[in-house]
Amino acid sequence: MQWETVIGLEVHAQLSTKAKIFSGAPTLYGAEPNTQACGIDIALPGVLPVLNIGAVERAIKFGLAVGAAINSPSIFARKNYFYPDLPKGYQISQYEIPIVQGGSVTIQIGDKAKIVRLTRAHLEEDAGKSLHEDFHGMSGIDLNRAGTPLLEIVSEPDMRSSAEAVAYAKSLHALVQWVEICDGNMQEGSFRCDANVSVRPYGTDKLGTRCEIKNLNSFRFLEKAIEYEVKRQIEILEDGGRIIQETRLYDANEDETRTMRSKEDAHDYRYFPDPDLLPLVISPELIEQIKQQLPELPEAKRIRYQGDYALSDYDAAVLTTSKAVSDYFEVMVQSLPDQPKLCANWIMGELIGKLNKENSEILNCSIKPEQLSRLLQRIIDGTISGKAAKIVFESMWQGEHAGDVDRIIAAKGLIQVSNQGEIEKLIDAVLEANLQQVNDYKNGKEKAFNSLVGQVMKASKGKANPMQVNTILREKLKG
Repeated sequence: MQWETVIGLEVHAQLSTKAKIFSGAPTLYGAEPNTQACGIDIALPGVLPVLNIGAVERAIKFGLAVGAAINSPSIFARKNYFYPDLPKGYQISQYEIPIVQGGSVTIQIGDKAKIVRLTRAHLEEDAGKSLHEDFHGMSGIDLNRAGTPLLEIVSEPDMRSSAEAVAYAKSLHALVQWVEICDGNMQEGSFRCDANVSVRPYGTDKLGTRCEIKNLNSFRFLEKAIEYEVKRQIEILEDGGRIIQETRLYDANEDETRTMRSKEDAHDYRYFPDPDLLPLVISPELIEQIKQQLPELPEAKRIRYQGDYALSDYDAAVLTTSKAVSDYFEVMVQSLPDQPKLCANWIMGELIGKLNKENSEILNCSIKPEQLSRLLQRIIDGTISGKAAKIVFESMWQGEHAGDVDRIIAAKGLIQVSNQGEIEKLIDAVLEANLQQVNDYKNGKEKAFNSLVGQVMKASKGKANPMQVNTILREKLKG
């Protein structure tokens, strides 16, 4: 039997407010345990929550960025469950009427675009954290995260492979940073994914029984967890078993998912409107004000790059994977307005390749866009060849001569020979020494021409302008 994978993601994005969603306690990462939790966060008797308007504004900004409806009013609810790291015994969240309804995110899979629909995005508070590693036979509770503002973004089950799920998560990750509502730091837990995974026979519309894989904090783990879970479910079904709805954890060391607990349904949480919080009413004026503050969004920028710079859909998609990459490209193309494709090629090739190799981000790149533009200008004006430019790029990356392109070129003796007289002398010497290849070319063997070009470049120690070598050599061979 052929099986179809069905995936939906629930993403928790920590909103970039300085204070928590219902208190004035700070949200800084890395503080000593239990030093950033006030009376409201730890649920002392008699305390009351006060909504942080900054969290609301960030949720609206996200909703507008994905083309969703902004509900007014929206309702806060109590989600009841009992964990040691949940001081109140309930989590303040939104259930029936979330602040953001609908919307979509466009993902790129190879050269094809796909739209992933969003169900909702709602505001909620984070819980604390249970610590097991540093205690013998006991668990510690750190309530620093309790009350930290989250936007939970829930997709429709529109993804059909781990690759699509990763592409969606990356697009969402880039978007929340693009509109500056979340720093996206997955290592610190600012962006966490839960994957709902099921399988069904191809050609059927009925959804299979899903399992939820919790707290995936890297794109690699998201991919591997989904792939394992799909394989596990298919094996169970093909052996005549049935899938049990449950919550599972991914063990990266064993590369497997394992049971955490049976999966709760909404009625298990006994949702009801929070009596301490009024319905959240948002004025049309506030929505319009936030709309005016939005930057040019990735999709609009991608379309503009295709129109203004004649870039392919793929190139435009890569250059808009993050605001930092897009900003880098735009600085370069301001300096080289006639060379957008050359700028794009170097960013997507040499630069991003080097960043990926060193597991670094473009924001931390040692080569500034103005410096890379200068390097490309030296290719354009014929000072150096494309091959020599890669040598210069490596020296710039290492910080040689403070990344000064012209000083590096001079120090390494990479200036290209473009003097026609000098190139003609080199070619004449090569032709005289390679009469057999000259005859082969004249008898229709094109490979002989490439060999002669190689001989000239070797004689010039790679410094001769390749385009001039090709042009002059062909002229001389005609005679």
